[in-house]
Amino acid sequence: MALNRENFLLHKLHSLTGIIPIGFYMLQHLTLNSFALAGPDKFNAVIAFFEGVPKHILLALELGVILIPILFHGIYGLFITQRAEVNVYQRKYRFTENWMYFFQRATGVALFFLIILHVSTTTVAAKYLGRGVEHIQYAGMQRMLTDNGYLGLILYAIGVLLASYHLCYGLWNFCIRWGITVSEASQVALRKFSFAAFLVVTALGWAALAGFLIHKPDAAAEPIQASAPAAVAQSAL
Repeated sequence: MALNRENFLLHKLHSLTGIIPIGFYMLQHLTLNSFALAGPDKFNAVIAFFEGVPKHILLALELGVILIPILFHGIYGLFITQRAEVNVYQRKYRFTENWMYFFQRATGVALFFLIILHVSTTTVAAKYLGRGVEHIQYAGMQRMLTDNGYLGLILYAIGVLLASYHLCYGLWNFCIRWGITVSEASQVALRKFSFAAFLVVTALGWAALAGFLIHKPDAAAEPIQASAPAAVAQSAL
């Protein structure tokens, strides 16, 4: 019985962290990245803003709001996926909700590895591999996306799509798990809302990517010397 209660609580916490704080952080992250649409100076000003945040406060936010919740959500999500039974290939289980559940798990696994790749090529590269904060400013991000035949752009575009689906379907699942949408009508309505949100969030993320392609970096505006914690907070995209 104790084990069942533990699983219940962990499942609830897993669902909660997917929306708060991870979902909120993702929307904030994409919104700040979309400043690239306004040009290199606007995007780099976002990084400069975080440079002014006291290091101890920024570190606490990085650990408590970003790193720890993402690690818990990702690792426990892999555990849930490993125990899940895939039944979408059986005719009697081919319901929309089953496919949504399947894609939720599939996108979660893919995102686990994509996020590791993202962090290692942005935050880790800037902070530990000696590339400096310039690596995650506008010009650095533009190079990252366009070098190697636009491979970076393709990977990030796919990553935004997967993250958007995972978050927006996660909202539907969260409301059911937490008893917010109880009736079938409310669940159907939220499913429609989640699909609309998926389109909007994906468009926001892709617009941010486009922002890194449409401007020529202004050499006079770079570099903005951000502190190491600021570089972590603004490991763009």
